[in-house]
Amino acid sequence: MKISPKDESDAALLRRYRQGDAEAFAELYARHRLGLFRFLCGLCGDHAQAEEVFQETWMSLIRSDSQPMGAASFKTWLYQIGRNRLIDHWRKLGRHQSRQESFDEQLHGEALVGESVDPERELSLSRDQQRLQGALESLPEEQREVFLLRTHGDLELNEIAELTKTPAETVKSRLRYAMQKLRRLLSDPSVTEEVNP
Repeated sequence: MKISPKDESDAALLRRYRQGDAEAFAELYARHRLGLFRFLCGLCGDHAQAEEVFQETWMSLIRSDSQPMGAASFKTWLYQIGRNRLIDHWRKLGRHQSRQESFDEQLHGEALVGESVDPERELSLSRDQQRLQGALESLPEEQREVFLLRTHGDLELNEIAELTKTPAETVKSRLRYAMQKLRRLLSDPSVTEEVNP
């Protein structure tokens, strides 16, 4: 009896993909595409740049025959590839390029697909997304990265520590400080507007 790709571990799927099974790659991509993209988009704040790095990340995985090292999970390894590609991208373009702070309806409007159009609700969702993006961008880079890896990547603290090569206690502190600051910024609309006019 053949095991369905949906029931296999990431490691087993990667092995099958390396042996030429395209269905195994399709399952890995389906499992991790959204979290990886959200992580990259949240980290760089630019949809187009995140899309480019996202594609480069998957192409790196396709072109390479490498595997996660040691006890690293596939997901941690994939996010490490994405993080490295983003750093390479920043180096190539110059780290302090201006960030696109516009709300991308296509990216954030997925929840509205199939629902009746309610302009007030769409405007409210748009403002909420803008406030969240502004609050995220106000976080120190290390805190933002840890927060995004935890929320979008669904990585455990020890996996984040491994990926960022940071002690677990430091990761825990960064996450706690990020959560406190985001709560404070998002509970008071005027604070977010001052941070991100």
